[in-house]
Amino acid sequence: MPVTKKKLREVALSEQEYKRVVELLDRQPNDVELGMIGVLWSEHCSYKTSRPLLRRLPSSGSRVLQGPGENAGAIDVGEGWAAVFKIESHNHPSAIEPYQGAATGVGGILRDVAAMGARPVALLDSLRFGPLPESRRLFDGVVSGIGGYGNCVGVPTVGGEVYFEPAYAGNPVVNAMCLGLVPTERLRKARAEGVGNLLLLAGADTGRDGIHGASFASLELDDSSEERRPAVQVGNPFLEKCLIEALQELAESTAVIGIQDLGAAGLTSAVAEAASKAGSGALIDVAEVPRREQGMSPYEVMLSESQERMLLIVKRGRQAEVQKVLERWDLHSAVIGMVTGDGHLDVVEGREQVARVPVDVLTSLCPTRTLEAKPPDHSRYRLDLTEIREEPADPTATLLRLLAHPNLCSRRPVVRQYDHMVGNATVVRPGGDAAMIRINGTQIGIAMTTDGSGRYCELDPYLGAQIAIAEAARNIVATGARPVAITDCLNFGNPDKPDVYWQLEETISGMANACRALDLPIVSGNVSLYNDTDGRSIYPTPVIGMVGVIDDYSKRLEAGFKEDGDFVLLVGVTANDLGGSHYLEVEHGVFAGRPPEVDLLQERAVLEFILAAAAAGLLRSAHDVAEGGMLVALAECCLMSKKGMRGPPLSAGGDLRFDALLFGETQGRFLVSLPSRSMPEIQNLARKHRIEIQMLGMTGGDQLEFEGQFKVSLEEMERAHEGGLG
Repeated sequence: MPVTKKKLREVALSEQEYKRVVELLDRQPNDVELGMIGVLWSEHCSYKTSRPLLRRLPSSGSRVLQGPGENAGAIDVGEGWAAVFKIESHNHPSAIEPYQGAATGVGGILRDVAAMGARPVALLDSLRFGPLPESRRLFDGVVSGIGGYGNCVGVPTVGGEVYFEPAYAGNPVVNAMCLGLVPTERLRKARAEGVGNLLLLAGADTGRDGIHGASFASLELDDSSEERRPAVQVGNPFLEKCLIEALQELAESTAVIGIQDLGAAGLTSAVAEAASKAGSGALIDVAEVPRREQGMSPYEVMLSESQERMLLIVKRGRQAEVQKVLERWDLHSAVIGMVTGDGHLDVVEGREQVARVPVDVLTSLCPTRTLEAKPPDHSRYRLDLTEIREEPADPTATLLRLLAHPNLCSRRPVVRQYDHMVGNATVVRPGGDAAMIRINGTQIGIAMTTDGSGRYCELDPYLGAQIAIAEAARNIVATGARPVAITDCLNFGNPDKPDVYWQLEETISGMANACRALDLPIVSGNVSLYNDTDGRSIYPTPVIGMVGVIDDYSKRLEAGFKEDGDFVLLVGVTANDLGGSHYLEVEHGVFAGRPPEVDLLQERAVLEFILAAAAAGLLRSAHDVAEGGMLVALAECCLMSKKGMRGPPLSAGGDLRFDALLFGETQGRFLVSLPSRSMPEIQNLARKHRIEIQMLGMTGGDQLEFEGQFKVSLEEMERAHEGGLG
């Protein structure tokens, strides 16, 4: 019977793809098979558009233990420990049901890390919404969902970012990152190996929630999206906590061969991926799958995305000892099938066969796509700085407006909803450049951050991608840690539009070059396409989750000034970089221009200079100069420490504009504070690394002041900074 267009849309397959399915099977698929193939061929699962481009990204390095292709990436952080981490998106579900969409995004990324045998120890997020107050419901719901789930599970949310732009009004970006720790010898992989070994489903019972969730994430949002509310999963963080603890025990058991999270595409994806990695097949009896709803069909069981479930591949005859551990944590489990050797995924219901599909048809034979790429018309973003006065009319008023801007203001209303100290390992708290946790029993510190650059990527995706990576590296280095690896989440609009596909190509090229220049492999990640609402695409938004390592966390740095009487230096060169800046938007109502150039060789030199100075104990604090420019960064250092700074009048010099000196967003710059005795060594180090440094002033008092030029009290800055989110 010919398939209908309505049915193909339901499973997110094109007519051409359906014809390919028929060719591969040499027959028409039945409904269950079509649903299984459709969900695994969806953009969300198959990466059919992005996969050819992602091969450009470096993924190997001396510390890499596991690169892309597993539940999460893993790196060696020393003393026998591995850090396991990944970032993923939950954009579409959060647009429809913000609390559960965000909460289950956190739950899914926790399970990805736990499936590698690691204990999740830190969460971060990267969020983007439309302007406030119109996006208040989505903003509040997402933040509550992240906090509600993470707090209940007992994993601290230690960092993140949130921005507000009109481009995200209908389609928020909700990315969640998790980092876990595991002894290197206990790292696990998702392999369905050993013919006759058993497939054990553990955790929550299976319901109808989340069916077609992956397919939903592969379509644009429109007026019919509300009808897909059942595709949004419902989470249970308390059950997840039990599942994580059980997995910690089972990761040490030789009875367990492999572990695979049930996320997008549920049972279909978990079994097919585990079998594909092992070159095996599998048999599933859906009648054995524990259910919480009556009358569920095999189609619904195979495609359900009910949360808090794990697939364990268990040695035959040893299932009882595995189930004993699960029972101790009050978790349901059932043997639902076994590993086979014929390369097919067979689905039966009792004695009736309901589906039989070659595993490679579900996974590796999904066709990739190379689409038309065409640069968009950027004429509306042209900027002529000669038409804009070089000096702000009132620098103090401009600074206060910038500090109150929703993209630059205090994140305290968000952070206070998260428990960032649970686990007693957080040594650098949220609010600075990057968070840091310690590995208990060692001196090792793990720094982590998330950074995105949607504004810059809208203006120039190649430069914007490089800026995202460079800024993430500076944030890590500002803690004294060395950046070592990346997980990325690429959030884009509909790639069928030539300009969006061009943005994707340019972004990945920019990322690849920056990663190679800074020696940073990408070990895991996620791609989220079709972030469109009624035909309007979000900004191209690559989010970089970066991890760094410091051998002795007692030598860590933070952004706030530490002692009165310390010198404050600007590290790096300032140029006339106002394109895409928040200053132009706030002061002149302009979003236009070319983003700052990134000199990757100079960027690396600045990073090495800060790392060397920190390791030598020369610095008391360090802070990246980013959005809002130097004056905003200085204000942040003052506010975090409750200490002012006083310096001589600023002079732009040469052809540098005064507004660019104060508020320009030139890359490769830091603010550092240090005792006067460190100055000779800092100057020698700067010469060695060929880095420019400039004395700005001295810490102390209750004002930020440049004599005769600019003066504002800590109280005024705090009032503006704390009120930006309402």
